[in-house]
Amino acid sequence: MTETTSPQTQGSHAAAAALPPQYAPAEVEGKLYEHWVGAGYFEADAKSEKPPHTIVIPPPNVTSVLHIGHALDVTLQDSITRRKRMQGFEALWLPGTDHAGIATQNAVEKQLAKEGLSRHDLGREAFVKRTWEWKEEKGSAILNQIRKLGASVDWTRERFTFDAGLSRSVLTIFKQLYDDGLIYRAERIINWCPRCLTALSDAEVEHHDDDGELVSIRYGEGENAIVVATTRAETMLGDTAVAVHPEDERYQHLVGSTVELPFTGRRIPVVADAHVDPSFGTGAVKVTPAHDPNDFEIGQRHALENLVIMDERGVITVHGPFLGLDRFEARPAVVAALREEGRIVAEKRPYVHAVGHCSRCDTVVEPRLSMQWWVKVGPLAADAAAAVRDGRVRIHPKELEPRYFQWVDNLRDWCISRQLWWGHRIPVWYGPNGEIVCVGPDEEAPGTEAEGWRQDSDVLDTWFSSGLWPFSTLGWPDDTEDLRKFYPTSVLVTGYDILFFWVVRMMMFGLYAMKDRGPEGSIPFHTVSLHGLVRDQLGRKLSKSLGNGIDPLEWVEKYGADATRFTLARGANPGVDLATGEEWCQASRNFCNKVWNATRFALMNGATVAGLPAKEHLSTADRWILSRLSAVTAEVDALMEDYQHAKACEALFHYAWDEVFDWYVELAKAPLAAGGQAAASTRAVLGHVLDVTLRLLHPYVPFVTEELWKTLTGGESIVIAAWPVADEALRDPAAEAEILALQEAVTEVRRFRSDQGLNVGQRVPGRLVLQGSLAAHETDLRSLARLTEPEGGFAATATLRTALASVELDLSGTIDVAAERARLTKDQTAAAKEIAQANAKLGNEAFLAKAPEAIVEKIRIRLATAEADLQRVQTQLEKLPEA
Repeated sequence: MTETTSPQTQGSHAAAAALPPQYAPAEVEGKLYEHWVGAGYFEADAKSEKPPHTIVIPPPNVTSVLHIGHALDVTLQDSITRRKRMQGFEALWLPGTDHAGIATQNAVEKQLAKEGLSRHDLGREAFVKRTWEWKEEKGSAILNQIRKLGASVDWTRERFTFDAGLSRSVLTIFKQLYDDGLIYRAERIINWCPRCLTALSDAEVEHHDDDGELVSIRYGEGENAIVVATTRAETMLGDTAVAVHPEDERYQHLVGSTVELPFTGRRIPVVADAHVDPSFGTGAVKVTPAHDPNDFEIGQRHALENLVIMDERGVITVHGPFLGLDRFEARPAVVAALREEGRIVAEKRPYVHAVGHCSRCDTVVEPRLSMQWWVKVGPLAADAAAAVRDGRVRIHPKELEPRYFQWVDNLRDWCISRQLWWGHRIPVWYGPNGEIVCVGPDEEAPGTEAEGWRQDSDVLDTWFSSGLWPFSTLGWPDDTEDLRKFYPTSVLVTGYDILFFWVVRMMMFGLYAMKDRGPEGSIPFHTVSLHGLVRDQLGRKLSKSLGNGIDPLEWVEKYGADATRFTLARGANPGVDLATGEEWCQASRNFCNKVWNATRFALMNGATVAGLPAKEHLSTADRWILSRLSAVTAEVDALMEDYQHAKACEALFHYAWDEVFDWYVELAKAPLAAGGQAAASTRAVLGHVLDVTLRLLHPYVPFVTEELWKTLTGGESIVIAAWPVADEALRDPAAEAEILALQEAVTEVRRFRSDQGLNVGQRVPGRLVLQGSLAAHETDLRSLARLTEPEGGFAATATLRTALASVELDLSGTIDVAAERARLTKDQTAAAKEIAQANAKLGNEAFLAKAPEAIVEKIRIRLATAEADLQRVQTQLEKLPEA
């Protein structure tokens, strides 16, 4: 009897024919992305009644190109946003870039240098104009690159930290902080980069363990001499005191006296200060208030003079033999001169110690006394700490909370002025009679240059403007629809390494600027989801020197955006670094191909998405895969809600590849071939399972799922399809247990066949004794395990057993008896070893007294399992024929 082909089945065949035999990402991804953008799927509506879900993209530097860390960030944020959009939220993912003051100015200055010019040749106004031109020409590179990853950002809301709206936000909050006494100008020790020629905040200084020297120098003569130890001998030229601990008996007789400073003829006092550590070095320290932050504090307590001995480039300015030397040239020269005078008491080289480096150019930072602008962070930081402690903001994973508190609870006042031309110029004017006026965004300057007024020449730290990002991008200080709808934002996704740079600043500024909205409405985000750093497959940091860098765009070109995204998401456990390599991306490409091929197979066999058949028409395999689908849907949904991307991807991978594409597709072949109601039911189940599986996969692999889902369902776009909800009515533990028993039997036979070196397609006679529910699956077991019915002369040469199956195989002429005996002997040895180890632990009274009961119970279970395995193996060995 010939089965009638339904119109739906005919359509499915036609759809399958429209899909190429192989998935080619390059032919799909670009056109799909442009379609999504053009259709407006990514645009959020502030007037919508849907609940909001907001993410602001951590703005990459306008100078940046996409690196693997950006790719991870984009992947995780996009997966979150796509799922929320499918769940019915008004999902806004807002893009933009940072003007990157130091990096951008350096880039333009390098360009000018090639022309034989400097910024000073152009003048400030012309240089800023030139920098804007550079930004317009090259500044969109990274945003174009994140398109290649499929980022579903709302391009209509793209922002730039130096655009007109955000500049107004910067001026507004500066004025408010200034008026509230939270911004002030003072001469203090700052971190100075002699290459970038600007101040740096503490967060912009990276400390490395460098090889240096520790030199002990004798100041003074005879009984009044005192020895100090230093790693920066050149700074002794600026010493204005020697400090000792007040309770250090070795030096009490010297406190209040003076000693002569070598080379200078100056006499400096010996002061007592509790900051000194008596156990370090000689217990006496040289005090250089203008070139060390701790010394500066000592100098303030003892009214010491501040002597600046270097210029902005780190060149010695003190008159004498060292004048004009670079600091690193002066260091050995000073030591040599002291040695010649007999004042060097001890020298230690190498002396490994932490040295601050500029995070931009790696130049050794020079502590330097300088007049700068500061934010008084005390009250702001206290609010930022309280918001996490009282649960308004969640740090995820919670294990990283202490790192946040360690930083925010010990935050020092923040130096916000930078000696640059590119950036938000400090809105403060100085008058001819000493007046200081802070000007707001809607206010006029207090006077003209002709009248003796001048504006402060410094610009604000880039982190100052990016600290406003969650609310300035939504229109603050104006009361906009976007601000009312989408603030506070939902989640900030970023690496744990930027927790100090950026997250704390956004917390401080958001809580301050939005305080009128109350405690719950002022927080910048509800959750901070922190991921780790990408490392190579050996766990090493990616670096040029190691040659192990990863270019995500190369992966996208070779394997597709979906494979790149899935690789990164599958390794993204919260707060933990992820190791990866190209072979991981190849595996993800293979997974995408498997999704493509399985869906194409289903379509070629008439799979439809037209509702599930009645339960009485479902086979055990149908009920099993639907039950597993319900369980996996609930599991993945919960994992994604908790930002457990690696676990969600792992669950999806094994369900899709192992359970759907391998087991269920194989089990479906027989009913599909049989025709009739069985085939119709299988087609419906196969279509339903693929529909839901593709939607579950979509946040991580958007392109291949879009192409397949539209073909399978005829829907408009998976981007706007509904997110799957677990159907508990489909849970069927009995069907799951039944198929699990089948899988165990098939897997045991397949393992045996593999050990024997049998070809995958080679059929072998087998006698089956099946118990319980497995008895109904003899046909399936024979088909999946490649077993034929036993015929006359059948003689079992091997017996395999599982809980519900006994499988006798006749491998006469095919089995390698010696190989099988060797395999079983190996299993026998392993089981005996496991039994011995378990018995040793269970017989150890000291172990049993200390070990938790759960651990002891696991060992008992391992013992019972090993004893059963040993009995099974011994039985099989006894039944083997003689070799």
